[in-house]
Amino acid sequence: MMDDARLLDDIAEAAREAGEAILTIVRRGFEIEAKQDSSPVTEADRVAELIILAALARAAPGVPVIAEEQVAAGHIPAHEDTYFLVDPLDGTKEFVRGGDDYTVNIGLIQDGAPRLGVVFAPATGRLHAGSVGSGAWVEGSNGREEIRTRPKCGRLTAVGSRSHLNQATVDYLQRAVGECDYVAIGSSLKFCLVAEGQADIYPRASPTSEWDTAAGHAILLAAGGLVDGPDGGTLRYGKRAFLNRAFVATSGWKPPSLAPFLESFSGGGDIPEGV
Repeated sequence: MMDDARLLDDIAEAAREAGEAILTIVRRGFEIEAKQDSSPVTEADRVAELIILAALARAAPGVPVIAEEQVAAGHIPAHEDTYFLVDPLDGTKEFVRGGDDYTVNIGLIQDGAPRLGVVFAPATGRLHAGSVGSGAWVEGSNGREEIRTRPKCGRLTAVGSRSHLNQATVDYLQRAVGECDYVAIGSSLKFCLVAEGQADIYPRASPTSEWDTAAGHAILLAAGGLVDGPDGGTLRYGKRAFLNRAFVATSGWKPPSLAPFLESFSGGGDIPEGV
């Protein structure tokens, strides 16, 4: 049986090691390639993933790892109910533009639900981690601090993507919360803002891959939050092609269903490009 606290520390160390490799590549420069789905990929994605795969093999031998670049290359390990989901560089679009809000994501799934996760932002050195049932924390220049979501009260703050805001999301927010503040940020840091109590809701009305959401989802659950799928039920993992159609993350309150907005949204053919 795995020791979750020790495993979380091991995963955090793996994410930091991958982040250091990413920063080394940033300093020396890199070329941008396109995958078959036209999304960008760089040497940093591949190097970070190899580091994480090796680290997880040491920390949790025998637990399958489903990682973005491995899947893109056609390598999907046999897996049952317990496995890792890895996005070695979430927010690649922001990364290649020179932005800071990209992350390394490592999540552990058990029985279709996130069990623990780590989101590390190499450019800022901030690391968020959480173990469902045990709590969540952030570590940066001020050391390690526990984090919790905040109660729903007064004017709410929504957080969303820099690259993927669409009319369905705008319409949904008008229905779900009315007038609100809006913060745009890349990668899984959106989950982390809700987990830290800096935002109240994060809706995504277009597809993502499960490795985009698993780590942030785990951290938000550990901090007291909630993530629903488009039908209003709990967002689950192990779906066909590892795809999320849509989701809504909140600080712990039950949001309206996204389904009516997706039915009128013509983006069903969108390619998942991160959160």
